[in-house]
Amino acid sequence: MAVHLYLSLIPEALIASMLTPEEFGVYYAVGTQKKSRGQAIFFEIDPKFRSDFFDIQAAVDRCVPHDDGSPKQSVYVSVYRVLENIPMKALLKMYLTTNDGRTLALEPGQMPKESEGLHLYREIAPVPPLVVSALGPKEFYDLIVNDPVSLVKVPAVCFAELRLGALAEDPARGDRGDLPYQNIEHLRGCLVDLKTKFVSTKMVDRTPTNGIPYRTVKNGFYVGNQKKLLYFPLPSEKELVEKHYQWWRSATM
Repeated sequence: MAVHLYLSLIPEALIASMLTPEEFGVYYAVGTQKKSRGQAIFFEIDPKFRSDFFDIQAAVDRCVPHDDGSPKQSVYVSVYRVLENIPMKALLKMYLTTNDGRTLALEPGQMPKESEGLHLYREIAPVPPLVVSALGPKEFYDLIVNDPVSLVKVPAVCFAELRLGALAEDPARGDRGDLPYQNIEHLRGCLVDLKTKFVSTKMVDRTPTNGIPYRTVKNGFYVGNQKKLLYFPLPSEKELVEKHYQWWRSATM
């Protein structure tokens, strides 16, 4: 059986496994007796990737089938400073798994055009705050990863832009529509501050606990370090309904 390498983002970890990405998604999201049920977001890493920071080969060597022939589900390589120590060129595909274990694969793609108005970002790793910003995704990434004068920086980051609808242009009076965010008035207030104060970003929630509502992702996911930024586009709702209906149905429940 082949041994795969996975970079889990919630929680952040590097894992060796004999499970395929779809099987790993079920295992990691639906859970076992020692793990609660929940979303899983992870990357498949080039299986040839090796690093002085991680003892990957030792974990791979431990990935042997059980006595009954079933595959080894996971051997943890590291749970510390994982994302920052994996080069972007080692990332193959990104996988989004729903609470009931349905997994969607995303390929890397071209960066979307920057949109006007305000933005809502959910950072995923290495820290998970919910943030509003007047900066587009590329500028936001540069601010928190590459800006030499920024007081709050991370060496690498993965985040998604979430939909704001009419609030992106008129946060005070815009119709919230079908936005499912909790404490919408607090969100409005944070967005208004971006228009009335000398700030480009403002934290909405330091530690969101309700996962990432996939249906609110505006267009895709961004992951980058100090050398490179990658983008993994999410298919349109039409394509999700037509080609990935079971995943989409589960993601919107």
